[in-house]
Amino acid sequence: MRKNTNFFERMIDLINYKGFRSVHDFAVNGLGYTSSEKLNRLKKEGNKPSYDILKDIANKFDEINVNWLLTGRESMLIKRVSGFTKGEEIITSPISVSRKTTDPIWDIQDIPLYDLEATAGLVELFKGTSSEAILDRIRIPGIAKCDGGVYVKGDSMYPLLKSGDIVLYKEITLDKIFWGEMYLLSIKIDDWNEYTTVKFVQKSELGDNYIKLVSQNQHHQPKDMLMEQINAIALIRASIRLHN
Repeated sequence: MRKNTNFFERMIDLINYKGFRSVHDFAVNGLGYTSSEKLNRLKKEGNKPSYDILKDIANKFDEINVNWLLTGRESMLIKRVSGFTKGEEIITSPISVSRKTTDPIWDIQDIPLYDLEATAGLVELFKGTSSEAILDRIRIPGIAKCDGGVYVKGDSMYPLLKSGDIVLYKEITLDKIFWGEMYLLSIKIDDWNEYTTVKFVQKSELGDNYIKLVSQNQHHQPKDMLMEQINAIALIRASIRLHN
């Protein structure tokens, strides 16, 4: 696979891999478009794919790693492994291939999948919860230690994550943030309510007391948040997508 390519060139790699004859063939017979116009415009340097194009590719070709398509990082195909104890097949894609910690890689892990609605939120989950909140257990090889997994809700990280996907996380503290990585966060709304979300975390231009929360979905605007509003945070190690 070529390196240092742009989005259009990676799309050509995808087209060739799937056996389409041309961009037009891919647009019409692969994605169901009436023409290839909105794909061909991506040849021009600086033009970026629309949300609809990414959504259509992700829905039609669910074995394709959208993070690779967007950034050129990781591999083109999502890795398939054996999953739940019930025997369903799952797919899992590591969020980052550039490891920033010295945490050892585990040959196999038995990771609890939690029901957030059965707990009092992320803070209470991190404190320790009863076995009643465990929906299942996931056995997965080849990643660093994970503390648990939860289902994703909403479309803020689409197409990298869909609502219903699972993220596997490692609890951390705010002073251990690796800027630019993806995190599971609990955000304080008021004294009685918190908001759980998945975002990229970046440095804020407002100062060290803030962080910037960034979505993958371009329709969700970045938001600067006071550090003191973050009740709990966990680094996302991997994502899992189920296919019925």
